Amino acid sequence: MNKYSDNDLYRNLIKEIELSFKESFGLPAFTDYDTNETFTYGQAAQEIARLHALFRQADIKAGDKVALMGADCARWCIVFIATITYGAVIVPILQDFNPQDAERIIDHSDARILFLDKKLQEKISMDNCPQVEILMEIESLDIVSVASIRVAEEVALRNSIANRNAWKLASEGGNFSPDNICFAQRENSEIMYINYTSGTTGVSKGVLLTGQNIAGNALYAHKLDLMYRGHRELCFLPLAHAYSCAFNLITPVTLGAHVTILGKVPSPRVIMAAFNKVRPQLIITVPLILEKIYKQAIAPKLEEPLIKVLTHLPLLRRIVYRSIRKKLVTALGGEFCEVIVGGAALSDKVGKFLKKIDFPITVGYGMTECGPLISYENHKKWVAGSCGKPLSVMQVRIAHADGADPHQPGEIQVRGMNVCQGYYKNPEANAQLFTEDGWMHTGDLGTMDRHNNLFIRGRSKTMILSSNGQNIYPEEIETKINNFSLIAESLVVRRAERLVALIVPDQEAAQRDGLSEEEMWQRIEGFRSHLNDQVASYEKITRFIHQEEPFVKTPKRSIKRFLYES
Repeated sequence: MNKYSDNDLYRNLIKEIELSFKESFGLPAFTDYDTNETFTYGQAAQEIARLHALFRQADIKAGDKVALMGADCARWCIVFIATITYGAVIVPILQDFNPQDAERIIDHSDARILFLDKKLQEKISMDNCPQVEILMEIESLDIVSVASIRVAEEVALRNSIANRNAWKLASEGGNFSPDNICFAQRENSEIMYINYTSGTTGVSKGVLLTGQNIAGNALYAHKLDLMYRGHRELCFLPLAHAYSCAFNLITPVTLGAHVTILGKVPSPRVIMAAFNKVRPQLIITVPLILEKIYKQAIAPKLEEPLIKVLTHLPLLRRIVYRSIRKKLVTALGGEFCEVIVGGAALSDKVGKFLKKIDFPITVGYGMTECGPLISYENHKKWVAGSCGKPLSVMQVRIAHADGADPHQPGEIQVRGMNVCQGYYKNPEANAQLFTEDGWMHTGDLGTMDRHNNLFIRGRSKTMILSSNGQNIYPEEIETKINNFSLIAESLVVRRAERLVALIVPDQEAAQRDGLSEEEMWQRIEGFRSHLNDQVASYEKITRFIHQEEPFVKTPKRSIKRFLYES
């Protein structure tokens, strides 16, 4: 078992990564799922050394910015680690960003080098990123173009990056060995990572994350005894997001684990095949995956007449639940110790059912500004509906406005090791990020019980104030709506002083039930009265509006609410 304490979280992050590469030299580090191309830690270290040589020749200084934008893959991971272990600052950019937004971020970040994959090279105009000196291709880790430096230097750079013979592994007849791995000396207090948020407000801000912020997440995970050297993990969440980066990249790298990168949209069919092939020993996911499995595979089974009868008899109910749990565990690869859900709120109904059948699930809470983790609890102690307890190195308080009812939800405010330094070149946002006494505003509303379990009620920006002064949390109503089998997703908004719900029907469920488009919508409309029986009088939905297309979402699958609120 890992014998980590809170004091170990202050270890030097870059030294921890270097040590892990040396000790795991011959073990697999990164595998691309589709091609099955694998880099061992030694092979990845070779590519990192080659990139370090390029950075030196390009006169990249400590603290200079390197932007990275493309589909998740093994080489994406190598570029990320190469940048922070050189002494530069990595700026990962979500490949799903609009090209114009991405260009603004690249320009705003002051990136001197830009790594792009082939597809994005046709969409990103370098004319709009004038400070970029070198454009690199992620797939080959080779130079595409060089600007702002002399032709002679360009030739030298191309020769340097192409000279692979100098960095051959010992197994190929060269002399690259663990002793050749030597990363930069960096203090944990240094900025290593700028993560531009992809939030639901439509405004991207560059979150400044230090080595200590990263260590507070990655090295904290060592304490949990969930992952060890040589363990397998499947990465299907976007690595440019802080949640996935922390626990699908940095944590495995500091432990010497093996990450297989899916590299494409995790549809139910694709993700199930991947779980079966990789058999991960820890699963990091967002609620959408489990909610789809529950709605498509579990809920219909529970509605069968025989199963309904069996689940009313205690002894037989245990047998039914054991059978469901076994099938679900098998479907997810069969070898994991825990499923950690984050990035968004898990449906209360799904969470309570999975807890009831003793499925090893837990829910954490965080945000990019904390790199991202704020709270977590082991699945054995997790309370359904909560998002765990604050980390031992984080403090959480529920803040209420003067005169507000202290028994009602208040804003979650935090301070501690994981809290960022602020936003890059954004003094206005920085001025609003912290309270006068040094706590960070999360913008989330929540409560805490007497056992320190944290419960999220919604975003303060999405809370709707009713005409009679009642606080309405649309996310709670949406959770109830989304439990209906014929509804894929929903969004509750206020229109003309009335609450309405935008509804995206579940076409697959309708086809499975043999319903026409008209019959499907009639059933959905009929569900509205049942919904209104479950909510308070001031939360009643006056109308369902058919939303033809799925909602536009952030990469972590949160709906961009601002697009639909008017």
